[in-house]
Amino acid sequence: MKTLAKTFAAAALIAVSTFAMAAAKPAGDNSKKATVNLSTADLAIDHYISVMTEGQTAGVEQLFTSDFSQKIHASNDKTNSRSEVISLLKKQKGEQLNCKTSTTIVEQSSDYMLAKVTMQFDGFTKIDLVTLVNDGGNWKVSQSINSYK
Repeated sequence: MKTLAKTFAAAALIAVSTFAMAAAKPAGDNSKKATVNLSTADLAIDHYISVMTEGQTAGVEQLFTSDFSQKIHASNDKTNSRSEVISLLKKQKGEQLNCKTSTTIVEQSSDYMLAKVTMQFDGFTKIDLVTLVNDGGNWKVSQSINSYK
C-alpha cells in the first residue's frame, strides 16, 4: 500500500512539474518584439497616429524604414534619425496625449502613400506630412515632416 501511495505521489509530482515547465515562457522569450499588422497603408498610418498620440510602443521598430528621417520645421529646424525617434517614442511608455486627429491622403499608389496628419493638442497644432512605402508586403513610414502652428 505504501508503494502504491508513493507511486501516485511521484506521478502527481512529475505531472505538476511538467505542466509548470510547459506553461513557463522559454528563456529569452522577453527579447521578442511585439509585431503589428502593417499589411495595408491604412493600418500603418493608424499605428503611426497611435504611436504619436497614445504612446503606443508595441511594434514601433517595425513601423519605420531603416533610412527613416524626421524633419521638424520650427524656430530651430531639426532632423532626427530613426534611432533618435524610436528612443524618444519608447520613453513615452503609454503616455496618452489629449489630442484630436484628422488624416488626409494626399497621394496614394500601390507601393507609396503621402498622408497629412493633423494633431490638435491643447494650445497648438502639429501637422505631419508622412510618407509611407510598401516594403515587401508591409507598409512602413519612410519620412515625416513636422510643422507646428
